[in-house]
Amino acid sequence: MEKRSRQKKGVGDIGNSASGYNLAKEDITYLTYAAETLRNLEAPGLLLVTQGKRGRPNIMTIGWACLGSLWGRPCLVVLVRPSRYSYRLLEESGEFTVNVLPRNLAEVAAYCGSVSGREQDKFAARALTAMPARQVRPPVVGECVIHYECRVIHYNDSRATTMPPNIVQLAYPDGDRHRLYYGEILAVYADPDASGRL
Repeated sequence: MEKRSRQKKGVGDIGNSASGYNLAKEDITYLTYAAETLRNLEAPGLLLVTQGKRGRPNIMTIGWACLGSLWGRPCLVVLVRPSRYSYRLLEESGEFTVNVLPRNLAEVAAYCGSVSGREQDKFAARALTAMPARQVRPPVVGECVIHYECRVIHYNDSRATTMPPNIVQLAYPDGDRHRLYYGEILAVYADPDASGRL
């Protein structure tokens, strides 16, 4: 209990901010909302936040990921194509956050999945809050209700030669195959009322 109180104090247990997000995030295990997180992959998607060594953070909507235990560590695996702006930022920093939207902000996922961060600051465009993360450099999205902070411990590139041809035709007709980033989960926290807002 003492450990939990100390961690919450760092974030600020002071209720809602002026911009509408909850500062009173509670520590949870990576499995607490695993089913809900994976369900949100399909619709509306999760928000992957990356940030290079210099410059603003970027949000990308993801619909493919894996959550579980690898090498005795809690991990979240995300897939990013080399053509994406987030790919360069992930390569620079080796850290990311994954954020789960409440159902009333589902349109944010559609927007963040259709606009490139090369041209636009998605945080500013949708009036989202880049809230400092606890363990990694990329921020979390303050308006989201669940947050995973991750540091890359391994990556590998998907290869057409090891996939069924129908998957290659469907997902990679022009090449640009995903790199899989295995992120060790360093922190997970959520709004106290997250379950009622998903």
